[in-house]
Amino acid sequence: MTSSLSIRLGRSDDVAAVLRLLDEATIWLVANGRTDQWGTEAHSTNPRRVQQIEGFAADGGLWVAESDGRVVGALAVGEAMSYVPAATEPELYIRLLVTDRAARGGGIGTELLEHARTLARELGVELLRVDCFGGGDGALIRYYEKQGFTRAEPFGVPVSDSEWPGQLLYQRL
Repeated sequence: MTSSLSIRLGRSDDVAAVLRLLDEATIWLVANGRTDQWGTEAHSTNPRRVQQIEGFAADGGLWVAESDGRVVGALAVGEAMSYVPAATEPELYIRLLVTDRAARGGGIGTELLEHARTLARELGVELLRVDCFGGGDGALIRYYEKQGFTRAEPFGVPVSDSEWPGQLLYQRL
C-alpha cells in the first residue's frame, strides 16, 4: 500500500473524506465492542466534529494520505488540545490520526507519523506529542509505543456524567 501512497496538504474539499474515515473507524470500533472510545454516532453528523475538521483544513494543519486518488488517511498537527497539560518546550502536537480501516496494516499510519516527524524537524522542534484513548485494552496506546512514543501522564476529559480516559504520549526527535 505505501508504495503508491502520497501525502499532501489537506484542503477544505477533503473534509468530507476525513469525516468518512472517522465514520468508518467508528463503525469498526462499535463492531468490535469499543463504544467507549468514540461512542456510536457518526462524526459526519456531529456539528462540533465537522467544524473541528474544517478548522484543521483552514489553519493549514491537515494532511491527507492518498492512494490511487483516494483519501486513505488523515493527520492534523498544530497546537496541543486544550484538555492536555501544556508542554514545557516548543512542540508539534498530533491532533488527529485516522486511516482507512479497509487498508489496515498497510503502513498508512506509520507514513503519516513519519510525516509529522518531518514537519516537526522542519519547524526546529524536538518534541512531538499525541494523545489517544487510554481505556479499553490499551491497544491504541501500544500502537503509539510501537511507533516510538513514550507514555506521559494519563488524563480525563469530562463527558456528560462520566470521564473519557486519555493518555498523553511523547517522542523526542
